[in-house]
Amino acid sequence: MYQFVQQPQSNNPNYTAGQTWGALKKAWRGYKIAKVQSDNAKMAEYAKKIRTLQGDLGVKKAEFPELNLS
Repeated sequence: MYQFVQQPQSNNPNYTAGQTWGALKKAWRGYKIAKVQSDNAKMAEYAKKIRTLQGDLGVKKAEFPELNLS
């Protein structure tokens, strides 16, 4: 499902990897809800959060071409 591309690079050591994965799951859920509601502002907010969390975990970052995030 996820491809690890590098070692995790968390800027905030106060969160465990498990907590970060949980936050990523919630961010994806929020993004999907915003997409159904056609709320582009919230979609962009969640997409940025998703990419940040994926970077923290060291996994390949998702691309969001409809939001010009790649």
